[in-house]
Amino acid sequence: MKVRVDPDKCQGHNRCYSLAPELFDVDDYGYATAAGDGTVPAELVGKAKLAAANCPEFAVIIDDEG
Repeated sequence: MKVRVDPDKCQGHNRCYSLAPELFDVDDYGYATAAGDGTVPAELVGKAKLAAANCPEFAVIIDDEG
């Protein structure tokens, strides 16, 4: 599983980062990106799904692999 943030939708609410700081980075303007290459470790799958569910702009996208 990977997580990514759609930069066209992100409005800088930072809910994703607040819920899963291990999975997201925030720039100086408050816009989020996936940390590293976006790979979600098995123990953080729940946090990734929570972050996606709580994004008011639906900018957090989960890509299931296989």
